[in-house]
Amino acid sequence: MSPADLSRWRLAAQRLEGAPEADATAVVGRMLAFQAENPSQVAWAVGTRCGAADEEAVLGALDAGEFLRTHALRLTWHYVCPADLGWLLDLTRPRVLPSYDRQLRTAGIEGRRRTRLLDQVAAAVAGGPLTRTELGERLAEQGERLTGFGLMVLAAAAEVEALVCSGPRAAGEHTYAAYADRVVAGRDLAGDEALAELAVRYLTGHGPATDRDLAYWSHQSLTVARQALASAGGALATVEVAGRTYWHLAGDGPPPAGQPRAHLLQILEEYYRGYQDSRDLLDLADLQARGPERFVGMAIVGSQILGEMRRSVTAATARFEVRPWRTPHPGELDLLEDAAGRYAAFLGRRPDLVVVD
Repeated sequence: MSPADLSRWRLAAQRLEGAPEADATAVVGRMLAFQAENPSQVAWAVGTRCGAADEEAVLGALDAGEFLRTHALRLTWHYVCPADLGWLLDLTRPRVLPSYDRQLRTAGIEGRRRTRLLDQVAAAVAGGPLTRTELGERLAEQGERLTGFGLMVLAAAAEVEALVCSGPRAAGEHTYAAYADRVVAGRDLAGDEALAELAVRYLTGHGPATDRDLAYWSHQSLTVARQALASAGGALATVEVAGRTYWHLAGDGPPPAGQPRAHLLQILEEYYRGYQDSRDLLDLADLQARGPERFVGMAIVGSQILGEMRRSVTAATARFEVRPWRTPHPGELDLLEDAAGRYAAFLGRRPDLVVVD
């Protein structure tokens, strides 16, 4: 087993290669939680894994509540299916909520005021979904005029407290809805059963991965991540490669090598952000510069990052500017053209791929 085998295996687990999932909801269910911070690009990240025809095939399922956009992991937005949201929040809340409470205190929201505001948020959305602006207006009517930061963090805390979650879009804008209206049939998991589910579901959509990858992704301590892996028992197995232990589903293995494809993806997505300890499997040639990330998207060929990508969309065109970190091989430009064509078709635009030095 080589690092390249692991990288190809991971690409298939992510459903970026091989058989696609049936639809957007199946993608989110497979991944357990799918980072959704960037709403303008996450639809493609989901859609490319299921062959969705267009954005509406993904966003329509979100509006219908087949999956929800909310805060559950790592202080950012994720798509999560309603059946999984309750037990996942119960598991992650003890570590996630204190981070939001620290931010609330910065905004002067703590103690009785925090409790009162959360009650007011819950009461406001009980009458129907509200945009963040509308939510702020409802609070202002009760004498609570919050800054943009305060309102943002308060809404995130209300999500983690299972008071609100996403509702259907209103004129393309995210809304908050009552949690009880959108999560009507959740799974009841706790303790070691919840930990085992966390480990198995993470590795289903992200494996092979290390214990530290799981800890980072789930916002849990390394001790808890290792407990989760142990709780899964015979459902998981390990492989040692280049001095690291990688966990994966028992009986699973790398797919046979096939014709590679290219992908144009944001970095705020699971193929990149789903890992930390072993993210270097995406860059076995060590092309990425050290230091802070200075790019927002990536061009992937096969299972490896070729360089950075920036997308811009007009009424007619989807432009993809790719800056390779090495000279592309002859066939790789054709693969990038194909990737740009798939992405542009999803957006209902004409593709325009530009490769720059």
